[in-house]
Amino acid sequence: MAHILVIGGGIAGTAAALALHKAGSDVAVYEAHPDSAEDIGAFLTLASNGMRALAQIDASAAVTAVGFPLRSMRVLDDTGAAVADVPLGEAGDPLLRYRCLHRGELAAALQAEAARRGIGIRHGARLASVRDTADGVTAHFTDGSTATGDLLVGADGLNSVVRRGIAPAVTPRHAGQRVFYGYTRDASPAGAGTGGSERITMVRGSAAAFGYTVSPDGETYWFARVPGEPLTPDDIARGTPAQWRARLLSLLREDTTPAADIVAATAGRILVTDATEIPTGTPWRSGRALTIGDAAHAASPATGQGASMALEDAVVLAKSLRDAPDTDTALRLYESLRRPRVEENVTVSGNISRGTPPSRPGRGSPGAPGRRGDDTLVRHLEWHTNLWSEAGGGTPEAQP
Repeated sequence: MAHILVIGGGIAGTAAALALHKAGSDVAVYEAHPDSAEDIGAFLTLASNGMRALAQIDASAAVTAVGFPLRSMRVLDDTGAAVADVPLGEAGDPLLRYRCLHRGELAAALQAEAARRGIGIRHGARLASVRDTADGVTAHFTDGSTATGDLLVGADGLNSVVRRGIAPAVTPRHAGQRVFYGYTRDASPAGAGTGGSERITMVRGSAAAFGYTVSPDGETYWFARVPGEPLTPDDIARGTPAQWRARLLSLLREDTTPAADIVAATAGRILVTDATEIPTGTPWRSGRALTIGDAAHAASPATGQGASMALEDAVVLAKSLRDAPDTDTALRLYESLRRPRVEENVTVSGNISRGTPPSRPGRGSPGAPGRRGDDTLVRHLEWHTNLWSEAGGGTPEAQP
């Protein structure tokens, strides 16, 4: 039984721990933050592919206990006219239906499930460096403690310490947009009231991309993606909700859509961050250390696939280690299966953020049912499929 260190207790790390544990590995998770994980308060959507990955590691119930489902996507142009209304992903299957939830809720739900299965999660363990030897890999933490294992999985996000050790010259880059998030229970009927729950509305505004959905209890969740240079940490720290609201309204009021009314009704906190990505071609592995999720292939949020791609990573990594004859072969198999798909997402999402969106709902849009390679993805995620055999490397055996 391999002993695997997972650095990062967010979505990618905890899902990887669940998958690796199911595949028979001994896993320990090390999370820098003192509680469930860092949460700036933003929400996300899990797409059908992400929900499929959760099902393969028996974590569907833990996640569907929080948030709410989304069945369809409506698209409005800058006049407020509906130009599309389509099902979202595999809307007919309750297990695979899109789900909207807070990022922190998802991380906490996965961590609770990991704890229920006896997987150790150490909070407050901030990684300082990684030392790789012929006998194992050792994580050195800032409090002076260490942990040694057979493999180290870096799921420590956009500013990954693990990635800095593997590819020190690589830095995250701006993807051309600033992203705002907010919530309100006071949106006007002309805004959220027309949408109902279980539908997300995307607005193709003249100066910003906007999206909103209404929770079952009547709270409107919204985001706006605005072209612009990156904000500095001081800009973000000094900004107030009133300033962000005024800046958005000056753009959104150019159009006759619900967006301006929804933002104007948001009296509370408005969150802002930069759309950021990791350049394609970035090395993922050095010796016994490997990056996954945002640490390896962060994309701008335009396709809404970041969390779902991380969940796919978790399942395919665990199965590769389970099925391949040795660790080195397994990690090469994992990368060969994952890199084409995730780097397509980085590219498509970056192109949208930089101003080249698809002309109609389709590949690259949040509700796209036909991403390239979906049939192959289903086979890769299916727990009983032997990935080494699929790749032509051996005879399949019965899997746990």
